[in-house]
Amino acid sequence: MHRRALLAVLALAGPCLLGAPAARAFTPTAQDQADLRRIQAYLDGMHSLKARFLQIAPDGSTSGGTAWLERPGRMRFQYDPPSPLLLVAGHGLVVFHDAELEQTSNIPLGSTPLGILLADHITLSGPVTVTGIERQPGEIQLTLERTASPADGSLTLVFADPPLQLRSWTVVDAQRKETRVSLFNVELGGSFPDKLFEFIDPRFFQQTGPKGGGG
Repeated sequence: MHRRALLAVLALAGPCLLGAPAARAFTPTAQDQADLRRIQAYLDGMHSLKARFLQIAPDGSTSGGTAWLERPGRMRFQYDPPSPLLLVAGHGLVVFHDAELEQTSNIPLGSTPLGILLADHITLSGPVTVTGIERQPGEIQLTLERTASPADGSLTLVFADPPLQLRSWTVVDAQRKETRVSLFNVELGGSFPDKLFEFIDPRFFQQTGPKGGGG
């Protein structure tokens, strides 16, 4: 059960491990270009946030927790009990830890679709390719991939509009399975402790034991 949950997390942050479908050509209209400028300015100005999240895995199972994002390059997904999962991004790596399985995996942040959101400067051209825009009443969706490595996977950002506000994102893997994360109670701005974005394997403390004075 938890193994499948861990794979869902890997799909969320790195579907490159599974491959990805080829993107179709997209030619933006004048309205698309105007919206892209608005979205780029919004994302580039969003330096940090804290929010509650709900994740829906490809099998329909749900899990929730608290998320912190801080640009450049830092993120933490703290899953609520009884989930044993933890996701931490920092120092150029994304680390996934399953406490129940005592399993830790990591991949370079730059090879993940979510790395697009954590870049020092967010741009929707050049290193990033927009593959589609969809609009619904009160909502706009933007699908992205890395220009140089489309096999890393696709990321669809969903914004409330107006006013423009990031509401959720969806990652689609090679089997067309979706992992979606929705954000609630979003708090923009502020700074967070460095230790929030660092992962220390609990087994380190089990092996070394507590440090104390002589006896």
